[in-house]
Amino acid sequence: MNSRRTARVASVIREAVSTAILYELRDPRIENVTVTRVEVSGDIQHAKVYVSIMSDERAQTLCMHGLESSAGYLQSKLAERIKTRYTPKLRFVLDEGVKNSFEVSKIIREVLPQGGGDTLADAEAEKSATTDEEVVETDQTDDSESASDSTEN
Repeated sequence: MNSRRTARVASVIREAVSTAILYELRDPRIENVTVTRVEVSGDIQHAKVYVSIMSDERAQTLCMHGLESSAGYLQSKLAERIKTRYTPKLRFVLDEGVKNSFEVSKIIREVLPQGGGDTLADAEAEKSATTDEEVVETDQTDDSESASDSTEN
């Protein structure tokens, strides 16, 4: 039961913090921030907020400093939202998952051959077109056979 409660609290924290960052923070350093997930300790006194920042390294560093300096404000907004004995202390962690997925997709694009029809989408489109042509040919063959059957009668 305790893990279900922490998961529910983590979900509420994620929603409240992301809403506050998006609509209420006025710090110019904080931009292009997405709250990806939240991990809450068992006693619900500490929360790690994982954020993804779509910027270069320098802007990410500035944004993380801005988030750390606004942690108290975000905690007060969180205290208004959840009614617990203790409001979790927020700690922001840069989530590299989204950045890593972009790098992996870039590597995949480089590795896949760039010829005509070699990509998976092109292969599926070509297969679909071939299947459609076979259906049309089969229909024409059936029509000509039925026409020849009717003339023989």
